[in-house]
Amino acid sequence: MWQTRQGAAGWCIVLPQMAPTAGSRIALVDDEDHIRETVAFALGRDGYAVASYPDGVSAWDAMQAQLPDLAILDIMMPRMDGFELCRRLRGLSDELPIIFLTSRDEEFDRVLGLELGADDYLCKPFSTRELLARVKVLLRRLALMRHRAPLAEERRLEVGPLCLDLQRYLASWDGTAVALTVTEFQILRALARHPGHVKTRQQLMQEGYPYDAYVSDRTIDSHIKRLRKKFELVDAAFAAIETVHGLGYRYAAR
Repeated sequence: MWQTRQGAAGWCIVLPQMAPTAGSRIALVDDEDHIRETVAFALGRDGYAVASYPDGVSAWDAMQAQLPDLAILDIMMPRMDGFELCRRLRGLSDELPIIFLTSRDEEFDRVLGLELGADDYLCKPFSTRELLARVKVLLRRLALMRHRAPLAEERRLEVGPLCLDLQRYLASWDGTAVALTVTEFQILRALARHPGHVKTRQQLMQEGYPYDAYVSDRTIDSHIKRLRKKFELVDAAFAAIETVHGLGYRYAAR
């Protein structure tokens, strides 16, 4: 399905010598023609294979057959908006990096997007250079997750009913699997490694976004909220992630 030749519908040319993640397949979904053209050109120039779609329905139809390596989704689109498309994609994969584009810098848009499972977001108008930097960060992180081999003593982390497989990025609670995005897993790992110790939002930013300086405190709060919801679906009494007002969060020592 993924092509690199100029002229195929929705595709832009790929120059393979550029980025360390060159050749990665990126799905770009936006109903604004000029944004698709500009972003697709910039991504193609950096060595990515890009498929672009004008709405969520056409993107969903294509991505059910084959998932990209990363998805960039506009929020406000006809037929199917970015929120719904993100929700469906998360049903297929928890590790797929997703970046939201929003035309409104409103907290509701950003927070809801993160709660639905997006890894990052940008508000329009945005710098193409900044978008490229974020794409590289997420793809590099995914590559490290897939290929890094932790030391033997670090391959598994167990704290009470919580079990984290640090090699395969899998989480379970009392034997029941809990599907987490890469960002959620890294934040939870940072907390669970030192039960009872407070982690500031800045420290959690460094764990969840080790190469990115763009995230905010509110981003971490949104990920924590989503983590709690996921574990509460498995155990309604889940209360292991505690808020320490004015400081940050901690994993409860039991």
